[in-house]
Amino acid sequence: MTRTRLDPGLRRSRREATEPAVALRDAAVRLGGREIFRGVDIDVGRGEFIAVLGPNGAGKSTLMRAILGLVPLSSGSARVLGGPPAQARGEIGYLPQRRAFDHGMRVRGVDLVRLGLDGARWGVPLAVSSGARDRRRAERSKVTEVIELVGAGAYAERPIGELSGGEQQRLLIAQALVREPRLLILDEPLDSLDLPNQATVAALVRRVCTSTGVAVLLVAHDVNPLLAYLDRVIYLAGGRAMAGAVDEVITGPRLSALYGAPIEVLRARDGRLVVVGQPEAPHHHGHRHEA
Repeated sequence: MTRTRLDPGLRRSRREATEPAVALRDAAVRLGGREIFRGVDIDVGRGEFIAVLGPNGAGKSTLMRAILGLVPLSSGSARVLGGPPAQARGEIGYLPQRRAFDHGMRVRGVDLVRLGLDGARWGVPLAVSSGARDRRRAERSKVTEVIELVGAGAYAERPIGELSGGEQQRLLIAQALVREPRLLILDEPLDSLDLPNQATVAALVRRVCTSTGVAVLLVAHDVNPLLAYLDRVIYLAGGRAMAGAVDEVITGPRLSALYGAPIEVLRARDGRLVVVGQPEAPHHHGHRHEA
């Protein structure tokens, strides 16, 4: 019987399609002698849209930095895009916590997106290196493509300082996508946006997941604008994490176990989740978990 030999690239693509984009096993991080979290088990699949939730200080941003290979694990293991986290950085699009643009900033939106081509620096304003004419043409084409993907074509030529918060955020997401990452990490992209813009950005991220197959981890304080678009959530509290569907994780018994205190979860008439409990838990799932 003749055996068909698979092309190595085809074997690799099949493996990439089945293995998790992120896999943490019994992961723990200690910083400054303090344990941030422990025993974290997470799988993030290709094309999944997952929100990372929890109160201030629970370790959400630390978890993202561990996935980026910027913070070492004190125990456990982490694999990102099939290898050690630090080796995957070139294939990760990263949008840090939102920075404000001065109203007088004259850099055009399209130029801001183009800066993302220097992906190893995650948007630090450095000039794109000069290259052959065909390379520049390809770069221009890619910038145009991602701007259209996020629906920012109508204002991409305008100075970034003149744009609304929602318009700026679309362009920043385009910047993170321009190098065609396999994993996209967005740290509080809804912060400081009004409710309509929060919903618009959430719908945009869902569309990016569906159309490109990129896995998305989005850090948020309020799950409500995301409810219609998420696949799963990761909830950090009390030094531990719990992952699953929204209705599995954001429940009274599950959050009570995480916080180590009685927590009640209610659903308002408009479908929004309201969490009632101890001061460190939110009375309403949002607004930075203020009690």
